Amino acid sequence: MTVLAILSDLVLEPLGFEFFRNALLASVIVGLLCGLMGVFVVLRGMSYIGHGLSHAAFGGAVAGYLLKLNFYVSATLGALLAAVVIQRISDGQRVKGDAAIGVVTNALFAIGVALLSSRHRFERSFEAALFGNILGVQALDLWVMAAALAVCGLAVGWFYRDLFFATFDSETAEIAGVPAGRLWTVFSLLLALCIIASMNVVGVTMIASALVMPAATARMLTESFHRMMVAAPLLGAATGVGGLFASYHLNVASGASIVMFGSLLFGAAWLWHGWRDTRARRRTHLHRHGPIVHAHPHLGSHGGAAGTPRVKRVK
Repeated sequence: MTVLAILSDLVLEPLGFEFFRNALLASVIVGLLCGLMGVFVVLRGMSYIGHGLSHAAFGGAVAGYLLKLNFYVSATLGALLAAVVIQRISDGQRVKGDAAIGVVTNALFAIGVALLSSRHRFERSFEAALFGNILGVQALDLWVMAAALAVCGLAVGWFYRDLFFATFDSETAEIAGVPAGRLWTVFSLLLALCIIASMNVVGVTMIASALVMPAATARMLTESFHRMMVAAPLLGAATGVGGLFASYHLNVASGASIVMFGSLLFGAAWLWHGWRDTRARRRTHLHRHGPIVHAHPHLGSHGGAAGTPRVKRVK
């Protein structure tokens, strides 16, 4: 049996099942969505809020079930409530954002756990929300994911320049007329939608990794914000597809396999980044002259400079 035939079986066999085709589509949509939103999460150092909002959404979903509300509606309300309260608390500047996230989201998660423990019998299992169940994705789930991707994509495109400015310097953006405070409130609401749409794929316990890994990998590969905005969603989709095939053939949980596959991609990008930096340092000589540091490339084989020296002033 040739290698090509083996690879063909590995790819084509799972595609013969409808549930796998649905899961594959879901993994691509969620990968694009998490990669897109993850760029701002990584650059702003907001990975904790992704983790927190997923816990708040779980609390809202359990409470909504008891009130006979739709799962997506109640989970969204829980995440949105947490996002608004966190923003209001952190705006007071007496409590920092990470502390507000820890208090609010864990309180809502604890409410969900308390409600679960008080009711010994539930018609609905919340295991999929906690750990992910991408192989059980239904048509409604796919529509919700696609709608979340469309809304977040359109919003990011509409506010792209403001988000770009505020991501790196919110204070200067405010002075320039960009309403950074309201902008990040809107972004938190969009992030809540992203998390709700992704819960059935990777689950509450690993949603933060799905948000962070594609963008962090893209950050290792490029220093350009614009290229990162393209690379992160593509890496997110690739992570979802690779992790899903690994889940099928290795018979492991889909959420865990997607996160592990993303970890492998990040590790490869980190090694490549280290190799590239080491190579660049070997090809460059640094010379200090008072407050001035000259970066001279190695001389070429014919005695000519390999490039123009760079000069950096050290404060």
